Amino acid sequence: MVIKLLNSVNRVLTHEDFGKFLLRLAVGGLMLFHGLHKLFAGIDGISGMLIAKGFPGFIAYGVLLGEVVAPCLIILGILTRPAALGLAFTMVVAWLMVGMGETWTLDKTGAWAIESLVYFFIGALAVAFLGAGRYSVAGNSAWR
Repeated sequence: MVIKLLNSVNRVLTHEDFGKFLLRLAVGGLMLFHGLHKLFAGIDGISGMLIAKGFPGFIAYGVLLGEVVAPCLIILGILTRPAALGLAFTMVVAWLMVGMGETWTLDKTGAWAIESLVYFFIGALAVAFLGAGRYSVAGNSAWR
């Protein structure tokens, strides 16, 4: 009886393309808020961090690619895998810039201090490996 119930639940919930769509919405949608903040408030803080580390400040504009353009592409399901890899790369850079010192620490609520960086990194890798699925603006599967 339990096996029959579990098989029924599994049949009802087997919608891999919809699961891919929800993952794209979560990873892309939540990252987009970070990017829009930088788009509207400016990237001066990131530029200052880069300059302090000896890099040219204009590299900060790359954050807009990783946190605005890539999430939009991921949500829409266009060039999903390259966009997801771009987002994953952005998270590695963010970790190198601000998270390395917090890698082995907890925040004030007991969560891992770099939890959101790791979430977006692993989520982006999952999207890159899974692809967009059927629910995509791109009709041709090569563009998904």
